[in-house]
Amino acid sequence: MTDNKSSLQDSKSTSQDSGKNSLKDKLGGAHTTIIGERAGRKLVKLVSQHPEIKKIIPSVISVKGTSGGKLTGKVLRADARGNLRLLLSEGRSYQELRLVTTVGTAVEGDRIMNELNEILKKAL
Repeated sequence: MTDNKSSLQDSKSTSQDSGKNSLKDKLGGAHTTIIGERAGRKLVKLVSQHPEIKKIIPSVISVKGTSGGKLTGKVLRADARGNLRLLLSEGRSYQELRLVTTVGTAVEGDRIMNELNEILKKAL
């Protein structure tokens, strides 16, 4: 049984190293709903295809005061370990998603942030 478990871990690490995991593999956490329906999922899928994004963890959906509006997305500043936040907003609702990266510094995280914001700008 340990051999089987070991081979599963090996194949999991190999697929993570390739950077070609599907959104389903990278999406985790207690909340899996993403605002914006298909358009929101499309944006998150674009972000998940970046080779240095390891995991995407959605948080709760909140409501803000203004009404109306289209779906927007922006990657926010990196923390000390290079992890990022993706802020999705649609109409009165907004949601923050944590982006766990494979990098280890804020400088590398800022580089990824700029790359992802360019991708999102083109998609929107």
